[in-house]
Amino acid sequence: MKSLLLPLLFATTAGFAQIADQATPVSAIKMAKGFKAELLYSVPKADQGSWVSMTQDDKGRMICSDQYGALYRITPPALDGSPSETKIEKLSIDFGHCQGLLFHNGSLYGVVNDEAYQGRGLYRCKDTNGDDQFDAVELLRSFPGKAGEHGPHGVVLGPDGKSLYVMCGNQTPEPSCETSRVPRHWGEDQLFPMILGRGFMRDVLAPGGWLAKTDLDGKKWELINTGTRNTYDIAINRHGDIFGFDADMEWDTGMPWYRPTRVCFMQSGGEFGWRTCSKKWPARWEDSLPAVCDIGPGSPTGVAFGYGAKFPAKYQDALYICDWSYGKMYAVHLAPNGGGYTGVQEEFMSASPLPLTDIEVSKKDGAMYVSIGGRKVQSGLYRVTYTGTESVLPAPQPERKPPVRGYLEPFHGRQDPKAAETAWPHLGDADRHLRFAARIAIEHQPVASWKDKALNETNPRAALTALMALARSSGGDKSLQQPILAALNKIDFKALKGIDRVTLIRDYMLAFTRLGEPDAETKATLIKHLSPLYPTNDPALNRDLCEVLVYLGDASIVAKAAPLVNESPTQEEQIDYARILRFAKTGWTKELRADYFRWFLRAANYKGGASFDLFIGEIKQDALKTMSEEEKLAIKDVLDAKPEAKAPSFTVKPMQFVKAWTLDELNKSLGVGLEGNRNFANGRNMFGAATCFACHRFNQEGGAVGPDLTSVAGKYSPRDLLEHILDPNKEISDQYGSTVFTKKDGSTVIGRIANMKENIMMVCTNMMDPNNFTNVDARDVVKTEESKISMMPPGLMFMLKEDDILDLLAYLLSKGNPDDPMFVK
Repeated sequence: MKSLLLPLLFATTAGFAQIADQATPVSAIKMAKGFKAELLYSVPKADQGSWVSMTQDDKGRMICSDQYGALYRITPPALDGSPSETKIEKLSIDFGHCQGLLFHNGSLYGVVNDEAYQGRGLYRCKDTNGDDQFDAVELLRSFPGKAGEHGPHGVVLGPDGKSLYVMCGNQTPEPSCETSRVPRHWGEDQLFPMILGRGFMRDVLAPGGWLAKTDLDGKKWELINTGTRNTYDIAINRHGDIFGFDADMEWDTGMPWYRPTRVCFMQSGGEFGWRTCSKKWPARWEDSLPAVCDIGPGSPTGVAFGYGAKFPAKYQDALYICDWSYGKMYAVHLAPNGGGYTGVQEEFMSASPLPLTDIEVSKKDGAMYVSIGGRKVQSGLYRVTYTGTESVLPAPQPERKPPVRGYLEPFHGRQDPKAAETAWPHLGDADRHLRFAARIAIEHQPVASWKDKALNETNPRAALTALMALARSSGGDKSLQQPILAALNKIDFKALKGIDRVTLIRDYMLAFTRLGEPDAETKATLIKHLSPLYPTNDPALNRDLCEVLVYLGDASIVAKAAPLVNESPTQEEQIDYARILRFAKTGWTKELRADYFRWFLRAANYKGGASFDLFIGEIKQDALKTMSEEEKLAIKDVLDAKPEAKAPSFTVKPMQFVKAWTLDELNKSLGVGLEGNRNFANGRNMFGAATCFACHRFNQEGGAVGPDLTSVAGKYSPRDLLEHILDPNKEISDQYGSTVFTKKDGSTVIGRIANMKENIMMVCTNMMDPNNFTNVDARDVVKTEESKISMMPPGLMFMLKEDDILDLLAYLLSKGNPDDPMFVK
């Protein structure tokens, strides 16, 4: 969770008021169509604290924990009863401080995330005398590390009813699990040193956040997956697959390594690529797993499936996820996709503020119970029911054939002579999740038993996966480096496509990070082999390839890549090239150096998270260290120049007004104009030139403060898409809508509440500057209402020519695929 909100404030369309010891009223909460919320209980903060976790017992009662205090048991009223009938009792047992709770088979399990009782760990409470009160508590497993909000979190029951799953954030070292489905050879696996910024968790290395499984007595522990940042809670679907909602690092906003909050399918043996500061892995790297869906900025808390809810079928099957900071609950509609899943999120419940913490679907009445609170803010308990006309009968469940992945996962965490034989045919599968499961099965086997098979694999995709496994499993055996590199060199790069090309370059990286820096002769051979491949038509792949060539010392890469520091269409891509080239020591000319350092003058006006300026400053300082005093003197005028404060510009040449385009003027060109004669590179450049990338994420690049546009091709026709761009006020996304705050003096502030502290609302008024807040004192506010004006600036297309607009539309409609038939080859 982010920094917080103390006395809770809440808004209605009629006005804004501060009411002591009351949670956000239901009149301020926006619900999905057909649903209603009831406020059952406003928690007296001074006496009962702020509730962060919840479970239900076998009598249909909810048990909640104060983040820094006791446990409370809530007996809800009947569905037709009054909230005043809600019964609240403080449990007599001296226990609480839980960020995860689970009632099962008469026992209450709690995960403590501070130094209370016997410290951080998994506990169990029992009622030993049958008086309906827990009276005995035992520590089942203590967790190492210091107290912190990225510590121990959720606990859920396994599908077999005989096991528990416990989720911990990246401040909690893995507690020496007896077994592990994750091969225990994790590493940082980055070629260059990290950029620190503010250095939050600078000393925390892999594996990062982790998920573990244990028995009901907490005796034997098995590590399930690693590499998350701070997943607070997990939920298991009816097929036994686990899902979590992982956190972003808001200080990294605007940097190329920033990753939005995301829903993850937490696959057996999984690695999700969290590393500290700039070392996070991009989703394209196959040694980690991709997200099911990206959500955007936020602070993930509780999650739950809607199973058992008296909701329409669509919502019974949804995964519900809570965003604490923006006060939104999403219903994520999942669909199997090979060995993994895809997901589409829908805003289900929201208010500003609404610091959501946990969800429970009652087995007794089929309602959803929702808690808010955390960090000592005003807490409350709500009940959500469906009042619409659709059927709420249990949804029929079609038979689902178990994915092939399920046959491979039993090999995770153990040696078996059949593992390699069984898994090998799937190393080259088109399904990324299946390839991952097969590789993990093989990595658990003795390297000697499959090393030669990996080195001699002839199927390119299977070879890429097998060589990745061999580099990761090598144990630092330097004698394997030359054979691995030779095998990689045999793979025809030009015959590969998409992620296979990315994986080839990633395998070279792993051959260096795992087996050491190659000798000079090997470097020269690799440069001769790889340098002609640069550039490709894939911008992300180009950055990986550039990084490898800079690492190897390719003297020609600077001339090819340095111009992209200034010419790339996205802020993040420009920063990434500046980051990579900061360690390039050969190939520079005076002009290239000067242009490189002039970029820092432009970047001074770029916007990002709290560490943004520090990150940029570190890149510059590292680059200066590679220069001689003579080289510095040659461009002294550039190095001594001071940045001019002005609006950020992502193009080298300033954009000029072209025309105030209308839909009717452009609509006549949409038919023939989008048929096979468009320019992909120009479309991407125009998406940057029009500042779209500053706010919007597309094809896993760009900003995250506006809606992700990757899927617009499936939602809009070319005409509709153009209309939304030209008129951003036509349809304003619920997720990214803004609020008008009218103050006593008649002035207004328009934006989104991103955070609060005491009486101050921190309102983001400019999507292009997400870390710059306007503070609004709630005591001065007399009225709030939804804004009818989009936060997206109008007129962005007025700086583009007609062909540029058509290229931009084609780029969006292609989902970022340069091989789409609409582009000229």
